[in-house]
Amino acid sequence: MKVYYKTEDEIALMRESADLLGRAHAEVAKNIKEGVSLKQLDKIAEQFIKDHGANPSFLNYGGFPASLCMSLNDVVVHGIPNNYELKDGDVISIDCGVYLNGFHSDSAYTYPVGNVAPEVMKLLKVTQECLTLGIQQAKLNNHIEDIGYTVQKYAETHGYGVVRELVGHGLGRDLHEKPEVPNYGKKGRGLKIKDGLVIAIEPMINLGTRGIVQDADGWTIRTRDGKPSAHYEHTVAIHNGETEVLTTFKYIEEVYKF
Repeated sequence: MKVYYKTEDEIALMRESADLLGRAHAEVAKNIKEGVSLKQLDKIAEQFIKDHGANPSFLNYGGFPASLCMSLNDVVVHGIPNNYELKDGDVISIDCGVYLNGFHSDSAYTYPVGNVAPEVMKLLKVTQECLTLGIQQAKLNNHIEDIGYTVQKYAETHGYGVVRELVGHGLGRDLHEKPEVPNYGKKGRGLKIKDGLVIAIEPMINLGTRGIVQDADGWTIRTRDGKPSAHYEHTVAIHNGETEVLTTFKYIEEVYKF
């Protein structure tokens, strides 16, 4: 397993990519409301990223036909934007990547639309807390599975299913690099975390069981039981002995109130 550790200069370039990604998310967030189509939101993200001299990481990646993965309600990840118009009570995960300065950044945020059921709002809250707790374990001399162990324990304490088939990942010059970063695991197992490691941590948590199915389109992943799923993701760097979250939700939170 070849892990590409990043220099300080490379992390600085990734920080710029990650900041632009955060601002692209906010442009989309401004437009999330009832009656807006998923394709409209996708076009907003693509235009904003290109207008700022970058490229959407996902567009044409492995044949993916859009700039955003847009995962609605029971879709876990990799939903393809279509003409569906958002409705009151929906939840939608928006996963986006930016390629700038020769480096990728990657993050995701799950939005409630209008009046969302309290049990689903709790799922969103707990999943975001899973991300925060996971990031706290991404520190020098810990192990990769310390992250997943913490995410799994917290999610399962709330009775939720933790998706296993899809995981976080290293990233840099490539969108997906080693190591894989699962959302489950055992303490003290997996790669030891060293300076220069950059990873995407992304809990995918289901309201029901952890089982998933794939649609015939070859991309869309749904919960097997049809219950909602939530997904949050940050790009995180370990350098100078410290943990830095390169991506940010601050721009989203400035414009999207719920």
